[in-house]
Amino acid sequence: MAGGTWESTNKPVLPGLYMNFKAQAASAIQGGARGTVIIPVKADWGPVREFVEIGNEQAIDDRYSLSRENGVTAYDALYLALLGGPKKLLAYRLADSSAAPASVTLQNSASQPEDTLKLEAKYPGRRGNQFSVTIQPSLADPSVQELRLYEGAKLLGTYTGTDGTAASLAEQVNRDSNNQWITASVVGDGNTSLEEVSGAGLSGGESGISGLTNADYIAMQDAAEGQEFNVLALDYAADMALLQSFSAWVKRLRGEGRGVMAVFGGSKADDTAKNAADLAAARSLALNHEGIINVGTGVRLAGNDYSSALTAAYVAGLIAGQRLNQSATYAVTPFEDVTRRWTRSEQESAVNNGVFLLFFDGRQVKALRGINTLVSPAEGQNNAWKKIRSIRVMDAIQADLQQAAEQTYIGKVNNTEEGRLALIGAVKEYLGQLSLSQVIETDGYDVILDPAYYGDSAVNTPDPDQVFLQWNVKLTDVMEQLYGTFYVQ
Repeated sequence: MAGGTWESTNKPVLPGLYMNFKAQAASAIQGGARGTVIIPVKADWGPVREFVEIGNEQAIDDRYSLSRENGVTAYDALYLALLGGPKKLLAYRLADSSAAPASVTLQNSASQPEDTLKLEAKYPGRRGNQFSVTIQPSLADPSVQELRLYEGAKLLGTYTGTDGTAASLAEQVNRDSNNQWITASVVGDGNTSLEEVSGAGLSGGESGISGLTNADYIAMQDAAEGQEFNVLALDYAADMALLQSFSAWVKRLRGEGRGVMAVFGGSKADDTAKNAADLAAARSLALNHEGIINVGTGVRLAGNDYSSALTAAYVAGLIAGQRLNQSATYAVTPFEDVTRRWTRSEQESAVNNGVFLLFFDGRQVKALRGINTLVSPAEGQNNAWKKIRSIRVMDAIQADLQQAAEQTYIGKVNNTEEGRLALIGAVKEYLGQLSLSQVIETDGYDVILDPAYYGDSAVNTPDPDQVFLQWNVKLTDVMEQLYGTFYVQ
């Protein structure tokens, strides 16, 4: 699927829909499934370097864990993202080369016991070190053995052999579709019974967190490109080198026609520092792009303080979950407070410097203004590019029209006047539908053949397989600043 932006002096080679957004011709279209968030995480359990869909808090526990220790970030980052309300949340567990699954080897009951059955955790990580097994005669049939698997004091599963051998126990463990915890393999004579044990613990599990570097996160970018997603957040306060890498990656994807965004933040120390406003502003100024959002405040919830970097996961979920005619400005959050309350002048600085801020209004924690890090608009941009809502609308039309063009027009419709009029009519119909949802002005849109390529004023000649359109649209916005004059008589 080809697409993206185009230049008159460097036209693309591949067939596709290429669109430029100019300040006077911003446009959008509603439709299609949107709202997917990706977050790389560190965990003590779960698949490594695989995308896992997380739909609720229980799924975090099932696929990863609820741990917050030893550098684990999965629970906090994914839980906060879920609070934001995305339509879909994808987690991607990172681990270094030290990651290893916990295991235990059981022996048979011969007079000279030998290693017979190896039990290994399904995933690398320290969580597996909490597993233990008991081997005992089955209460229903003492001629066969029963394996019970525990996590701490919690019974995870019971497996009963069929003929009193270790091999039959291994078969029962591996064939159970509900067993998400261990695998079993015969390492000796599986035709003998196992020695009875009580609470034999698995050990040797390593999560592979301490050795992670920026390179591991950068490698994740290649995997993410194969996914359809809209917003990405990181699970910690990355240094500027990594933020710049992800920023460059987002810029490249957006230039290729993929409307993705990334949300970043800082550390707890930065959030609560006396010069927190300056530190947050410096991040935004360094990134300065419509596809990058920088969160400046940490939050407090249920007695836990979260850094602005983790709060970025919530903001990513919030952005992904909103309709196109919604704005993040003054969006009410579930948080109890912010970790540092910014002054009026600091809040004004945040707005001017592209910092996404949360504030406590005396009753609730709200988002101050739905802005990205774009401080200095580039050529062809205006202040609308600073608004998250405007960018989402532009991204929406980019995705929808590209899909429509590939399915209905490219390679299927002749490039004649009749064919071009059909394309224009379809685009107008899309925009008309969008105007009904008040994303664009109902009487402020039009689609025409680009006068620079068609008509008496044309200065360029399109090739036989090229079509150049121009659409003029007025984007709507939400009320953010209300002004009034109060007269007393």
